[in-house]
Amino acid sequence: MTRIKRGYIAQRRRKKTRLFTSSFRGAHSKLTRTITQQKIRAWVSAHRDRDNQKRNFRCLWITRINAIIRETGACYSKFIHDLYKRQLLLNRKILAQIAVSNRNCVYMISNEIRKEVDLKEYAGII
Repeated sequence: MTRIKRGYIAQRRRKKTRLFTSSFRGAHSKLTRTITQQKIRAWVSAHRDRDNQKRNFRCLWITRINAIIRETGACYSKFIHDLYKRQLLLNRKILAQIAVSNRNCVYMISNEIRKEVDLKEYAGII
């Protein structure tokens, strides 16, 4: 009987997964079964950590805004509440970038918001 060479489709599939795990250490980049297990594990970690990254960045933005706002004598929650009252569309990411690059701009925003909200409350509009 003559020798039959196997098809190339399975080899292509394995080669593709080997390229994905080429930077892994030891058997995780050499053996086919462990490669598939590690690939699935990497996908799970990447999916989970994308959500964690969003959470961590939001925490960082809030911390930066709070640090700047505390210097003016106000607090973060009151500042955000007043932003929503004035219907200003500044999200936390943009506010944090402004706080890092130009503190005076955040001070001006905070003072303007506080003045306008105080005037409306004093006049009995709200």
